[in-house]
Amino acid sequence: MKTNEMKKVLIALDYDSTAQKVAEVGFSLAKTMKAEVTLLHVMSDPVYYFSNENPALMGDTGYMDLNSQQKHSVDGIKKTSQHFLEKSKQHLGDEAIQTLVGEGDIAESILQAAKKTHADIIVVGSHSKKWLENILMGSVTEKVLHHTSIPLFIVPTKQKK
Repeated sequence: MKTNEMKKVLIALDYDSTAQKVAEVGFSLAKTMKAEVTLLHVMSDPVYYFSNENPALMGDTGYMDLNSQQKHSVDGIKKTSQHFLEKSKQHLGDEAIQTLVGEGDIAESILQAAKKTHADIIVVGSHSKKWLENILMGSVTEKVLHHTSIPLFIVPTKQKK
């Protein structure tokens, strides 16, 4: 039986405190397989990037000193997203990690990035927070699962009570 080697891992990170767990688990998986890593963040609602409620992410405060106009601009969010990925890369301690910022539909952007980077496996987190939303619209993880032909590694990130 021939097995496929997994040489490229795409780790999709959202702008949430659970991203650290997803990054660490995905990076550990990649190191075990001696695979290249690409960290991906898909830009979303500006509120997530500049809310004071957003907890510290991988040693960062999650807030950048941007003026009010920049906070709601695509360039401002892109700059914040890239900064977030660089902090994540620093936290993991591997300069060989590639970073990629996507925009648009999150699931579709993850699938496009997997194709662009020739990923052999996609690592995503699953919050399991918005049960009603998942029933009505479907979660990002579920959309990726149903539209990918490569393995999907799901890291559960639901907070324990």
